[in-house]
Amino acid sequence: MLSWECNSDRTKPQLHLKQEVLPCWSKSGAAMDLVLNVADRYVLTPYVYPASWPEDGALRQILSLLVVTNLGAAILYLGLGAISYFFIFDHDLMKHPHFLENQVLREIKYAMTSLPWISVPTVALFFAEVRGYSKLYDNVGDSPLGWPGLFLSMISFLLFTDMCIYWIHRFLHHKLIYKLFHKPHHIWKIPTPFASHAFHPVDGFLQGLPYHIYPFLFPLHKVLYLLLYVFVNIWTISIHDGDYRVPDTLTSVINGSAHHTDHHLFFDYNYGQYFTLWDRLGGSYRHPSALMGKGPLEVVRRLQAEGKLSGRGKTQEHASGHSQYGRRKDE
Repeated sequence: MLSWECNSDRTKPQLHLKQEVLPCWSKSGAAMDLVLNVADRYVLTPYVYPASWPEDGALRQILSLLVVTNLGAAILYLGLGAISYFFIFDHDLMKHPHFLENQVLREIKYAMTSLPWISVPTVALFFAEVRGYSKLYDNVGDSPLGWPGLFLSMISFLLFTDMCIYWIHRFLHHKLIYKLFHKPHHIWKIPTPFASHAFHPVDGFLQGLPYHIYPFLFPLHKVLYLLLYVFVNIWTISIHDGDYRVPDTLTSVINGSAHHTDHHLFFDYNYGQYFTLWDRLGGSYRHPSALMGKGPLEVVRRLQAEGKLSGRGKTQEHASGHSQYGRRKDE
């Protein structure tokens, strides 16, 4: 069980975990300090940094956060993306005329090139958390509402970030902004799970910013914050995985893969992240074509039945530059 006890010597705060003493950074708590504690104890202190570099030194913390953030992002992206790609993603989608040659490798290459750049401003926010400037707390008892407060913060986190991402996403579709930052993500008209993080660095950081802003504005348990951060990555991958299954009662509420696939295909619909609320309020909601029997998989099956597919998604229709989706305003 975790407990924080900062001793009378404020230059040497300590975290006690099962009788083992680990360093801590601030009594107010930060999500990334848990990660840094483990990294320092088992890798960075014994094998990487010289003994003269204190664990609570600013430069060391920044460098450590850069390493941990990039490593964590790569593991989440490649690991969860691979699980989704091999076990959930319908590979028949790769036969679609809009699926690009070597698309999966191109998605991975683009994402792995962008993630280090996205990590730079992200680490600045993590560093502020570690230094105690956020409203993250350590124990459930630190919340005025206790356990109910924990569950309420989960709901408010989802609602707040969904609202912010909707408007950021719409902003990125503005004609003066789109080609500079967001268009690279729309190269993938038929996305795979690996398209989930294939963003321009500015695009990726802006769409991830609400997750990092939330704990500076609202109280949040730091372990819950880490869990929500993992959930966010899982969700981002899931809305690119081509698995359109959502309970019928939730299809009008949850912004799932079917909704987001239409965003890639039709460009100016379904900007939301988790829910359809802001799309409905903003007049950008579109009922998913896949849920009406007119989605990408139906196109593939129709072309197969008509004998029009040759090779991986090559058709005479596609070669001439036409398709059932027509040309989009972003092209």
